Amino acid sequence: MSVLSFFISNLLLVKTSDELDNLEQGINSLSSQYEMTLGTQELQKGQLDQLSSTLQELKVERDKLQAENLRIGELNETLDASLFGLEDLLGLPPSKDMTSNRADALTVMTNQRLFFLSVLPNGEPIDGLRINDSYGMRMHPILKKRIKHNGIDFKANIGTPVYATADGAVEYAGTHKSSGFGKLIILQHALGFKTYYAHLSDVKIKSGTFVSKGQLIGLSGNTGRSTGPHLHYEVRHLFRPIDPKPFMAWNISNFDSLFSEVKGIKWASLRKMYPLNQVLQTAQQ
Repeated sequence: MSVLSFFISNLLLVKTSDELDNLEQGINSLSSQYEMTLGTQELQKGQLDQLSSTLQELKVERDKLQAENLRIGELNETLDASLFGLEDLLGLPPSKDMTSNRADALTVMTNQRLFFLSVLPNGEPIDGLRINDSYGMRMHPILKKRIKHNGIDFKANIGTPVYATADGAVEYAGTHKSSGFGKLIILQHALGFKTYYAHLSDVKIKSGTFVSKGQLIGLSGNTGRSTGPHLHYEVRHLFRPIDPKPFMAWNISNFDSLFSEVKGIKWASLRKMYPLNQVLQTAQQ
């Protein structure tokens, strides 16, 4: 009985040991799989974090692009509004669409008009109280006979500022006794034009110098043959007096009006040199 019991005990011990070994191997395998799973999860978590970071960066870039596109869109709208406003300023019919060709044509036309408005007489030379005498035949207040008045007289207090109506060179600046103009300024402008500013009380520029449009050149007065304080203003082309009124009304909006209202000047030859409003017509074709 003792021997039998010993063999049975050994058999059970061996079996139990085998089962423990199998159990240990199973635990080790499960542990290895768990660690592998954890490693995979960590890897996946790292990839997920990286993807999340990349996505966030893409969102930021997308927001920047959207903001930039919005800003570009606003700038384009502002530019279009400015160009449509420029058409109105130029006195042109509004466009249905503001194309790049139209914008280029408007830019060329604007620069061209501004050039002519800077070198040819335009606008008023003084902030006078009123116009006393206009261009044309009149009864001379001193000579008491009808003679042609070659300019426009602006009633103005002595010392009122007088400005150049265009860029030019000073042909004469001083007292001109023989003409009766008293203190006189003569400016030479482009394309054969001149302007006269007479009966001044003071001359602010010197002969031979250059002046720009809108520059202060003198002060109104009552010098020479004059019956009261005023400015006598003339526009001449190739020594021939021209009515200053169309030139005084001439601006960027009614640019073409001068070439039809002022007679006796060969504007056709000027149009061959400078197409003027033909620039826009070419762009519309």
